Amino acid sequence: MANSLYIAATGPGSGKITLVLGVMETLSRSIGNIGFFRPVIKAVEPRDNDIQLVLNRYNPRLSYADTYGCTHAEAREMIAKGQSNELLNEILTRFKRLESQCDFVLCEGTDYTGVSSALEFDFNADVASNLGCPVMIVGNGSGKEPDLLLDAVRVACKALEARHCTVAAAFVNRIAPEQMEAAAAVFAANTAGGAKVHLLPNDASLERPTVGDIAAGLEAQLLSGEPEALNRDVLDCTVAAMQLPHFLDHITEGALVITPGDRADIQLGSVATTFSRGFPSLSGILLTGGIEVPPQIVRLIEGLPGLCLPVMRVADDTFAAAVKIHQVSATIAPDNERKIARALGLFESHIDGKAFTEQVAAFQSDKVTPIMFQYRLIEKAKTQPKHIVLAEGAEDRILRASDILLRRKVCDLTLLGDEAEITRKTAALGVDITGARVVDPIHSEWLDDFIQTFFDLRKAKGVTIEMARDAVLDPSCFGTMMVHKGYVDGMVSGAVHSTANTIRPSLQIIKTKPDCAIVSSVFLMCLADRVLVYGDCAVNPAPDAAQLADIAVSSAETARHFGIEPLVAMCSYSSGISGKGKDVDKVRQATEIVRKTRPDLKIEGPIQYDAAVDAGVAKTKMPGSEVAGRATVFIFPDLDTGNNLYKAVQRSSGAVAIGPILQGLKKPVNDLSRGCMITDIVNTVAVTAIMAQTV
Repeated sequence: MANSLYIAATGPGSGKITLVLGVMETLSRSIGNIGFFRPVIKAVEPRDNDIQLVLNRYNPRLSYADTYGCTHAEAREMIAKGQSNELLNEILTRFKRLESQCDFVLCEGTDYTGVSSALEFDFNADVASNLGCPVMIVGNGSGKEPDLLLDAVRVACKALEARHCTVAAAFVNRIAPEQMEAAAAVFAANTAGGAKVHLLPNDASLERPTVGDIAAGLEAQLLSGEPEALNRDVLDCTVAAMQLPHFLDHITEGALVITPGDRADIQLGSVATTFSRGFPSLSGILLTGGIEVPPQIVRLIEGLPGLCLPVMRVADDTFAAAVKIHQVSATIAPDNERKIARALGLFESHIDGKAFTEQVAAFQSDKVTPIMFQYRLIEKAKTQPKHIVLAEGAEDRILRASDILLRRKVCDLTLLGDEAEITRKTAALGVDITGARVVDPIHSEWLDDFIQTFFDLRKAKGVTIEMARDAVLDPSCFGTMMVHKGYVDGMVSGAVHSTANTIRPSLQIIKTKPDCAIVSSVFLMCLADRVLVYGDCAVNPAPDAAQLADIAVSSAETARHFGIEPLVAMCSYSSGISGKGKDVDKVRQATEIVRKTRPDLKIEGPIQYDAAVDAGVAKTKMPGSEVAGRATVFIFPDLDTGNNLYKAVQRSSGAVAIGPILQGLKKPVNDLSRGCMITDIVNTVAVTAIMAQTV
């Protein structure tokens, strides 16, 4: 059985990078260590975009140098010298080097820009045949009738078979949406060389170049603007030759303004549109002629608060720059989470992932990698869509994460904050949250009811109606009240607020489950080949034995909830009966409490971390234990130990830490670290949505 797959386009403009992402995402669900290989790349530097994209997302441990065979220049030289076999030998040698490091390797063929466009399909067929890879064909369906598409796929299949290639699958991409039904009917009634054919519609947003694509294509110098702004789509180009008043009548949404570097009026007018509600949101400004911007204008623009609009400069004149822009092709950059989410959403909406995996994957791996686990989180959240409120709705990372969550249809979202501020920020950041509900607590129709409810809940504690109003206007408290009232299913907060600020309203309003004594937390630690549960690493500084037992039971239930068999290790500085002292006695007592109250749980303690995680050490220190050497849930004796250990493992091993996940509450509320990244927010929201499915 093959342990690789070769993606070969039948011609230029196939959009095969969408298929590369979709296939990597699909196969990573069941295969742990996937490599990525390109037989020919444009040049060693700058680095190949597709390699960087795939490595960053799916296997950052691989060396860039191991992921390609040769450059276009090297391939051309060897072909010109009649050394085609030597070229294939070199590519094969480098491929085998990578294959030895991986369980499966996905190969992406050439881009029809280098070796020789007329011969590239044959070249890719020869490479695939010599590498021993089954081939997945990708054709460009843009502007073609269904019958012609079928003929093209048949011809490609025959050509591959003539070169001793096995065709595993075929895709026709970029089909006009209105022709999808007719194309599906044609392919269903006919065969294409025995290969199963998958169809994908054209998605205009994936075909649009970004500001970054244009900057790279024109080798432009970035004068101002945040790097994230380079991921904005360029929907139009506007050459500014008119005076400012007339120019403003001609700008459109997402336009890139092209103007000479000495047109200060156009520059300032374009910048001003960013702060005005009455004008479209521009994607950027390109200054031509290589003219230096006057220092007064530079100082003025740099002093504007919150300006994200990218301003670039090129040496070309305006006409030459405009011509070059129209020759720039769209890419999916490694840091463009919006386009990545869009491409994955397109693939997942039209392709049966399970059937596809069975079609091309050689085997199933029993390893659970971070990307596999995170995928499962997203998929499980999507099975029963829930509604999550994000308390810090105007925060940049929250807005970027919301864009991704909505594009991947993970859950419904409500963002708390001033609607005007959120609208302004989404325009400045270039994100789309139109599918989310925005609620401003101070103007909400629920405010009076929430104030009265909070007062009724807390008046015995001396809370006055005025104090209740002040409390409810805090976003975390308001969001918690939305969960309590059933307007949403869960809340995520903490990107800019402390853990205490998130937990306090939960204890006051939602309160703990009847069978839980305390609220505690766990982190899901996604290691290279498995997922472990660490608790408590964020909430309880010094739990006593009864509380520690409660944390262990809650953590075991959380593990089971996320598909992890709970094998609980009660960690201490000694194993079994070897150690004495107050701290180890507390752990021993907590272990006995769990054994009495939950005899169904497999638990061991006290146990040292090495004995809990390493089978070899376990045989020496705790022979015969059901948990030692196999533990999946680790309970630490105090917050000092737990917090430091999870961070040490995260930083030293590169593990993905999902959490803290709060457990013990009647309804799900989860906390974010103030240093969280966008991926952390996406994961935490997915976790919260899954927890809400069982409430």
